[in-house]
Amino acid sequence: MPHHYPFSAVVGSDDMALGLVLTTISPDIGGVLVRGEKGTAKSTIVRALAAVLPPIEVVAGDRFSSDPREAASLSPDGPFPADAPTQTRSVRLVELPVGATEDRVLGSLHLERALSEGRAEYEPGLLARAHRGILYVDEVNLLHDHLVDLLLDAAAMGRSTVERDGVSVEHAARFVLVGTMNPEEGELRPQLLDRFGLTVEVAASRHPATRVEVVRRRLAFDADPIAFNAAYADDEQALTKRIVTAQELVQAVRLSESALFKIAEVCAAFDVDGMRADIVTARTAVAHAAWHGRTEVLREDIRAAARLALPHRRRRNPFDAPGLDEDLLDQVLGDDELPPEPDDTQPTDPPPSEADGTSDESAATDTNSHDVPHDQHGTSDDVAPGATDSYDAADDDDDQQPPPQQPGGQERGDSGRETVVGTGDPYRTRLFKVRGTGAGAAGRRSRAITEAGHRVGARQPLEQGGSIHLSETVRAAAPHQAARGRTTGPLRFRPTDLRVATREGKEANLILFCVDASGSMAARRRMEQVKTAILSLLLDAYRRRDKVGLVTFRGGSADLALPPTHSVDIAATRLADLPAGGRTPLAEGLLEAARVLDLERVRDPRRRPLLVVVTDGRATSGPDAVARSRQAARHLAGQGVDAVVVDCETGSFRMGLAAELATHLLAEHVPMAEVSASDLTRVTRDGRAA
Repeated sequence: MPHHYPFSAVVGSDDMALGLVLTTISPDIGGVLVRGEKGTAKSTIVRALAAVLPPIEVVAGDRFSSDPREAASLSPDGPFPADAPTQTRSVRLVELPVGATEDRVLGSLHLERALSEGRAEYEPGLLARAHRGILYVDEVNLLHDHLVDLLLDAAAMGRSTVERDGVSVEHAARFVLVGTMNPEEGELRPQLLDRFGLTVEVAASRHPATRVEVVRRRLAFDADPIAFNAAYADDEQALTKRIVTAQELVQAVRLSESALFKIAEVCAAFDVDGMRADIVTARTAVAHAAWHGRTEVLREDIRAAARLALPHRRRRNPFDAPGLDEDLLDQVLGDDELPPEPDDTQPTDPPPSEADGTSDESAATDTNSHDVPHDQHGTSDDVAPGATDSYDAADDDDDQQPPPQQPGGQERGDSGRETVVGTGDPYRTRLFKVRGTGAGAAGRRSRAITEAGHRVGARQPLEQGGSIHLSETVRAAAPHQAARGRTTGPLRFRPTDLRVATREGKEANLILFCVDASGSMAARRRMEQVKTAILSLLLDAYRRRDKVGLVTFRGGSADLALPPTHSVDIAATRLADLPAGGRTPLAEGLLEAARVLDLERVRDPRRRPLLVVVTDGRATSGPDAVARSRQAARHLAGQGVDAVVVDCETGSFRMGLAAELATHLLAEHVPMAEVSASDLTRVTRDGRAA
C-alpha cells in the first residue's frame, strides 16, 4: 500500500490546511479552491487529508456508499433492510482528470449490457464514488466550464440527477470538493470562482529556515516513508480526534444576531455581489468556532472566515488576482468583541459601518497563527501568499509624461528612442473566428465537433460513454437481423451496432498576437490605441478560454515576448511593459510567428490557431524589407494559417500597406477603429467576424 505524506508534516501551508479542515467539519461551506504556483505542496496536502478524516460506515455492497443510519437512503441500489450488513472503510479521495467527459462524471447507461443483454442498467460515475468523501480536481481551471458547474451544483445540492439515454436516476452526492490550480495556466471564470466556498493562496516561503525544514522532511520521507509516517502517527491521530470533536460540536455552535450583523458589515465593506458571500462566511465562522472547541462565534472566527471566503468574491477587474485588504478587514471588525444579543422586542438596525474611512496602514496584521491545524514540529510560514501583480488597464501611470515628440522622428521610424505608453479603457471586440470546423478543446470561439452542443450526426464510439443516437443504432443493426437468426421478437444488437451522437459546439483557439512595436507605432496616441485594442482582444480571449501568445518586432529582430499560455493576465502584463521604437522588421516578426505556430502545431495539434497581426504595414529594417515581408506573408498563407491584420495606420494620408499585407496573408483586413463590436448588425451578418 502506498504511503502518503502525513498531513501534519506539511510546512508553510497553514491557510490551506485550515480551509481544508473547515470544509470537512462543515461540507455545506462548498469546497476549497487552492491557487498557487507549482511546487507548493497543493496536491500533497489534499491527498494527505483523506488519511486524517475519520472512517465512515457504509452499507455493504452498495455502490453509492449509503449511510446505514439514514432512514431513507437515496441510493439506486436500495432500499436496504434495517439489518443490512455494514462495513467500515476509510474516506475515499476521488480524483477527477481534466479530460473527463460528462458521462464519466455523472454516470450513464451501461452501453455494452444495454446492447448485448437488452438491460437498461445505470453505471455510476465519479460523483457516486465520491459520495461521503473528497472529490479532488487538479488544474480545475483547465476543466471545461459545464463540468465545473456540474460539480459545484452537485456539491451545493448534495445529490446528482441523471436524465439521459433512457436512464432516470437520482443518488446522493455529498462530498468535499477541492480544486487546485496554477494561475499561470489561466484563471477560473469569475462566475465559477464564486461558486467555491473558500479560496486559498499558497506560495513558497521566502524564509530560508522554513525552506530548509521543507527539504529536510521531504528527504526523510523519501528515504523511509514507513518510519516517517510512524514519527507523525500521534499527530495524525490527534488531528483526527479533533476533527471528530468539531464535527459533533458544529451543530451546537450559536451564531448570534450581532455576529450576523458583523458578517454583513464585512461583506458590504468589500463590495461583494449577491448573498453567497454572507452565507459562506457565516458557515465558515461556525466551523471555525467548532474547530477551536467553542459554542459561540467570536470576532476571531469571523476574521478567519472572511480571509478564506471573501478574497475571490470582491469586485475586481478580470486580470486582477483575488486578494483581501486585511487592514480594512480589521478596521471593520474593530478591536472589541461582539456586543451582547440585541433586544428582540425592539426593531434592530444594523450597527453603523466603520468601513468608510481609509485603512490604517500601520495596523498590525493578525496572522491567525493559532488557527494552524498541523505542523507540530516545524516553523510556520507567516509570510502572506505572494501573488504576482496583475495588469489593470485603469492603473497605468497617467502622471508620467511621454518624452518630447520630435517632428517626424518616431513616426517615420528614424528615432532610436524607446517609449512605454499605457492603455485606455478596454471595450467589447468583434468575435474573430477560425474558418471551418475544428475538433479542439471545448471553448467559446470557433465551430468544432465537441462533447457538448447540438446533434449533427452519428458515429461509432471510440470508447465507453457518449450520448446514444438511438435511430442510427437501430439503422446499423437492422440489416443484420436475418444473419443473427431473428424471425420475431425484439431486435438483436451487437456492440458494433452502437452509434453515439456527433455534436457541434465551439472550441477554444490559440490566439497569437504579432505586434509591431517599431518607431512608426511609437507616437503616444497611436500606441495607446494599439495597446487598448490588444487588451480588448485579450479580454475576449480570456472569456472564450483561448490560449494566447505574443510576438513583438522592432529594431532589427522579433522576440517571443510570451510563449503560448492560458494565462491571459500575464499577456496583459507583458503588453503594459511593451516598449516601442526603432525600425520595422516586419518579415522577422512574421517568420517568428510562423516558427511559434509550427511548434504549437506539434505540441497541441487539435488547437487551431488564429494569427492577429497588429501593424501599419511598413517594413523598413534590412535590405529588401518589403519583398521579404511579402514572402513571409505568403509562407504563412501557404501553411493555411487563418489571420487577421489590424491596420494601425492613421492620418488623412494613408499608404494602404497593411491592406496589401492582408492580401498576401489571405487574411481579413480590419482597420483598428473597427475592432470594436459596436455595429452589432454588421457583426452578425459578417461570416468571418461574427
